[in-house]
Amino acid sequence: MTTTNFTPWIEWLDAQYDEMLAKTIELAEINSGTLNADGVNKVRELLTEYCQVLDGEVEVVPVAPYEHLGSNGEIETFPLGDALRIRKRPEAPLQIFFCGHMDTVFAIDHPFQQVKWLDDETLNGPGVADLKGGILVMIKALQALERSPYAEQIGWEILFNPDEEIGSPGSAPLIEDAAKRVHLGMIYEPSFPDGNLAGERKGSGNFSVKVTGKAAHAGREHHLGRNAVRAMCDFVAALDDLNGQRDGVTINPGFIEGGGAVNIVPDLCISRFNIRLERPEDEQWCLDRLNELVAMINDRDGISIELLGGFGRKPKVLSGANKKLFELARECGHTLGMELQWLPTGGCCDGNNLAAAGIPNIDTLGVQGGKIHSSDEYLKVKSLTERAKLSALMLMKLAASDDLSWLEENQCC
Repeated sequence: MTTTNFTPWIEWLDAQYDEMLAKTIELAEINSGTLNADGVNKVRELLTEYCQVLDGEVEVVPVAPYEHLGSNGEIETFPLGDALRIRKRPEAPLQIFFCGHMDTVFAIDHPFQQVKWLDDETLNGPGVADLKGGILVMIKALQALERSPYAEQIGWEILFNPDEEIGSPGSAPLIEDAAKRVHLGMIYEPSFPDGNLAGERKGSGNFSVKVTGKAAHAGREHHLGRNAVRAMCDFVAALDDLNGQRDGVTINPGFIEGGGAVNIVPDLCISRFNIRLERPEDEQWCLDRLNELVAMINDRDGISIELLGGFGRKPKVLSGANKKLFELARECGHTLGMELQWLPTGGCCDGNNLAAAGIPNIDTLGVQGGKIHSSDEYLKVKSLTERAKLSALMLMKLAASDDLSWLEENQCC
């Protein structure tokens, strides 16, 4: 990297704090729970306005609806908000993908809807850290780049997606498509509460199970019934027993529902579970075990079991290029007075998807905060400026570099 002085372009961000904070609050006070498509689209409309200053090519991209196995055993379909894609300078020598999700985990009927101050430095509110504050970090870092003399070296593509909190089922194809055009990715999930970055991430699979039996009178003809709840309980117990059998694999049975009146042998039971894994080869081990359990239940007289879902996110294993990108972040952080490390985590995000497509990325460039996915979610507000400076400095150093050959180091190590 060169020793060019980027200070004048970075210091501009000091004057952007009030705007960043106000817009973060404005976004957070719009409910954009994933299945609230209208709310997500309201966020998208605001982001279109926020990004006008970047002067990119704007495209609204519909995504496929979300399909979900309901408690009645039928597939339910839910519309999702539209994605927003903004591109600029596709002919530039270095192409960078930026991603931030518009949705939150807080449904429209969730009690957590308002922003409030916990103290002068800490803002509590839905999505303030995950990920609405990060969106402003991204936009302002790009604006700083665009104001600098280094902008022409970088072409960029932003994806604001509507469904990350349910695993990006509709927007995953958009990430995969962007990977064909870019060299690296910058994703704006919140950092760890101490400001450090996520490195390796586990992969994840979400599964649903439907067990069908035969109803009968629980007293007069109990022997004619085939109890779906009992069969599901046996399946879930055997599933949970897989924990500890393979390093790095954890299985969480998270939902079960079935039956009704207790004088009827239940003929339907639904369950859902999540699997986390560390290595790509763990997927096949899990699928083999699941197939064995399904076969065990299906062998029972009058009982059938159906397994739905799959692995939506591959483990994020760090390549040589990814480690070099982290080193750049650490160097820039040190310049700005931040001592950064990257640490493994069991969580997943769109960085998993991008890494699976072979694109090195950092996926926790957003704000510093914590207690995400709870009503205690908070944002350390001064991190809005700090993290925007970090991204802006990284971008300018990348633009000024005369050697980016390390981006080709795609082998994991």
